[in-house]
Amino acid sequence: MTVQDFMEKVAARNQNEPEFLQAVQEVVESVWDVYISNPQFVEAKILERIVEPERMLLFRVPWVNDNSEVQVNRGYRVEFNSALGPYKGGLRFHPSVNLSILKFLGFEQIFKNSLTTLPMGGGKGGSDFDAKGKSDSEIMRFCQSFMLELHRHIGANTDVPAGDIGVGGREIGYLYGMYKKLENENVGVLTGKGLNWGGSLIRPEATGFGVVYFAQEMLKTVNESFDGKTVTVSGFGNVAWGAIQKVNDLGGKVVTISGPDGYIYDEVGITGDKVDFLLYMRASNRDRVQDYADEYDVPFYQDKRPWEVPCDVALPCATQNELDHVDADNLVKNNCICVTEGANMPCTPQAIEILQKNKVLYSPGKASNAGGVAVSGLEMSQNSLRLNWAREQVDERLHGIMKAIHYQCVQYGQSADNYVDYVRGANIAGFLKVAQAMLDQGLV
Repeated sequence: MTVQDFMEKVAARNQNEPEFLQAVQEVVESVWDVYISNPQFVEAKILERIVEPERMLLFRVPWVNDNSEVQVNRGYRVEFNSALGPYKGGLRFHPSVNLSILKFLGFEQIFKNSLTTLPMGGGKGGSDFDAKGKSDSEIMRFCQSFMLELHRHIGANTDVPAGDIGVGGREIGYLYGMYKKLENENVGVLTGKGLNWGGSLIRPEATGFGVVYFAQEMLKTVNESFDGKTVTVSGFGNVAWGAIQKVNDLGGKVVTISGPDGYIYDEVGITGDKVDFLLYMRASNRDRVQDYADEYDVPFYQDKRPWEVPCDVALPCATQNELDHVDADNLVKNNCICVTEGANMPCTPQAIEILQKNKVLYSPGKASNAGGVAVSGLEMSQNSLRLNWAREQVDERLHGIMKAIHYQCVQYGQSADNYVDYVRGANIAGFLKVAQAMLDQGLV
C-alpha cells in the first residue's frame, strides 16, 4: 500500500471534509516511512485506527435570545484519541464551525498533546454559535444550554475541554457554572478557568508565549534572536496578544495585527497601552481590527493580509489556511527568515512547500502553538493537587516544555545540510509516542 492508496480510502470515508483530509495528508506523508518500517504498527493497523475518532458527538443547542425568540445551534465534541490520557482540546464557538474543521483540529491535537510529554489525549469541540452582537445574557444562556448536553460526556479523568476561538474566560465561566450545578462537584473538568476559582496564571497568554519561545529556539539554530527583529503577527486574540507581549520582552518589534476586515501597520511597534487595547477590541465583540487604526491613527489595509509587510519573523496567529502561496512568495521576497505558526494549520500546503524550498525556518502549529494546551495540562495538575503555582513557576515550566518540543522536532526532522524539517520532526515524534501506547493497550 502507498500513501496515495491510504489517502484514497480515508477520502472515501470522509467526503466533503477538506480541512480534515489536509491535516491527515500532512501527517501520513511525514510518518509513512516510519510506519511501514515497523511491522507491528502495520499489523495492528495503527495508522488506520488513528485517523478514526474514538467517538463523535453531535447535538442541538436550543436557547432563547433577548427578544424571547428561540434559537437553535449545533454542538459538537470529537473525542479523537485517548491513548495517552483524557481527551484534551478546546471548544470553538464560531459560525464557520463544522465537523470537518473540528475533526482536523482534534486530529492535530493528538500529536500536539503527545509532543508536550504531558498525559493528554486529543479532542476538540464547539458550535456554530456566533457571539458577534450578542449580549452577555444571550451568551450565558447559550453556554448553559450547550453544557446541558455536554456535561454527560466529559469529566476530569475523561475529557477536559478548554477555550478556543470564541470561548474565553467569560464563556468558560458560564460553562463551568452549569457543569458544577448539574454534576454537584468542583473538579478540574474545564481549563482556562478564572484565577480565583481554579485557573492557572499565564493561561490566557500561554499559546502566544509558547509560540515565541519555540521561534526563539528556531532562531538559535541559525545563530539569531528576536533582538532588533521586525515581526508581523496576524489576528488579535489571545494568541496574538500573548505573542506580542513576549516578542516585546525579547527585544523584537511587532508591527501588524489583523482581523476579518484587514490588517493594520504600526511602524513604531505595538507596545504598552496598545497591547492592552487588544483586550478591549476582543471584549467589544465587533471583531474589527480597524478599531486599532482609528484609535492610534495608523494605516489600515482593508480585506488584505499582513504578509506583504517586510519582516524578519512572521507569526500567523489567526485561523486555518490564512497564509497561502502568494503570501509565502512575499515573505521569501522580503527576506523573512522564520515563520512560526501560532494558529492551527494557518499555512496552506503550497505555502509550506515554498517556505521549505527556500530554506525559511518553518514550524507547524502542532509543535509551536502547543503552549496553550501545555499550560492547560499544568492547570489540570494544579487542580488535582489543589494548589496554585506562581506565575514564574508556570512560565518556567512552559518554557521548558517548548524547548523539549523543539528538541524532539530537531531529533526527527534535521537533514544532512542541518536544515530542520519541523513538519516531519513534529509528526514523527508525536506519532511514535501515540502509536506505541495504542500498541501497548491492544485492539481498543
